[in-house]
Amino acid sequence: MFEVFEKYLRGFAEVSDEEMARIEQAAQIKKIRKWQSVLHDGEVWRSMCFIADGCCRLYRYDKNGTDHTVRFGVEHWWMTDPESYNNDTPSDYNIEALSASTLIIWHKDDWEKLMNDIPPFKLFYDRLNAKAFETSQRRIFSLISSPAEERYLEFQRTYPKVFNKVPLHMVASYLGISRETLSRIRKDFVKRAKNPSV
Repeated sequence: MFEVFEKYLRGFAEVSDEEMARIEQAAQIKKIRKWQSVLHDGEVWRSMCFIADGCCRLYRYDKNGTDHTVRFGVEHWWMTDPESYNNDTPSDYNIEALSASTLIIWHKDDWEKLMNDIPPFKLFYDRLNAKAFETSQRRIFSLISSPAEERYLEFQRTYPKVFNKVPLHMVASYLGISRETLSRIRKDFVKRAKNPSV
């Protein structure tokens, strides 16, 4: 399964075969069941996690016990809690598999040693972080400025592999709307697709 990550990484970074072997040696392959948790709130997250296949979500609970989906992760995406990872503090978040998934995981100490020892890998990671920040900023702006319909369409574009795989309440949670609002929006789009003049 590591070959999935090797192909992915070689698309972004020029690492030698020897360096790739070191990256593989430090990695752990973890197969998880649907609904299995990878992180529980209160635990300290000390891993870098690449999704080789499957689907996961990062979420947290509010003071009323309602869970809010912060992000989804699908094949060739990363799943992490950067706040807990960077500060060695208990996480406020949970990570669970939404389908049977295969993860490639590096422990924090091993990951940081790879960063120090393999400059092209470090450059790749820096670019990955920059991209994640940009994505996060766009999502925040969308949540505070875009109508629900636009957020729905953006979700379909961003997560084409996820949309039909996860429960509607999780999609609604991610979009910051009620399940009822999401159902209404979906029905409106179906009507327009069948009758464009409406």
